[in-house]
Amino acid sequence: MRTIAYEDIVKSVATLCQEANYYIGEDVLSAIQSALEREASPTGQDVLKQLLENHQIARHEDVPMCQDTGVAVVFLDLGQDVHVEGGYLYDAVNDGVRKGYIEGYLRKSMVNHPLERKNTGDNTPAVIHTRIVPGEKLTITVAPKGAGSENMSAINMMAPSAGIKGVKKFVLETVKKAGPNPCPPIVVGVGIGGNFERCAQLAKEALLRPLGDSNPLPDIAALEKELVEEINRLGIGPQGFGGTNTALAVNVEVYPCHIASLPVAVNINCHAARHKSVTL
Repeated sequence: MRTIAYEDIVKSVATLCQEANYYIGEDVLSAIQSALEREASPTGQDVLKQLLENHQIARHEDVPMCQDTGVAVVFLDLGQDVHVEGGYLYDAVNDGVRKGYIEGYLRKSMVNHPLERKNTGDNTPAVIHTRIVPGEKLTITVAPKGAGSENMSAINMMAPSAGIKGVKKFVLETVKKAGPNPCPPIVVGVGIGGNFERCAQLAKEALLRPLGDSNPLPDIAALEKELVEEINRLGIGPQGFGGTNTALAVNVEVYPCHIASLPVAVNINCHAARHKSVTL
């Protein structure tokens, strides 16, 4: 049994909240640079250059790359041999979000009740997903998720007869309907299988995979390639001004499902695809 201090979790989450909002991942920077080299539209090229400049400013000045610093989505891989000392794990996560957003001058976007709409003032509560894993370590991933992209996401409980054609059609329709709203070029997370809530979580988890890493299943890797090519043929382009780069990547995750269902979820991410991780 290994002990991890409450305060160490608070400090780690606070740091991750800030770094995820300040520093874009190297895989994302590389993907945007590659998109710039491929982009056929002069306007699209200008937009991509501005995105790269914006990210450099954010990195060098330690300021948010976007005014919407999002819901704090936190993934915890908790080793079964870990004991948290000094308090409740979820309280530590929320204390870390509170500390990170207040001290990092990040916009507070959470409201206390979805209908009353009163701001909580510190961006809590976080949305927390916990997985119990073997070992005595705790891996924390913070993935701030803005409303512009999250609002464009969708789920569809299909009949199995829809097959791969139905899945592709739904993904393409969702991206087309989203248009410029999620700040393209986007990253598209797709979850296939499980049930209603599991496929949505799969789609969210897919967004954490490094850009350029394909699904290990050959048929799903082929589906990812087909989807990103077809999405880029839609012509939405960077920030919706038209062009050849609407998506930087499509990441698909799958899970076994019931014989009578084919759940599919599409979780769209903006071009920043923000997330940072640490292992304690």
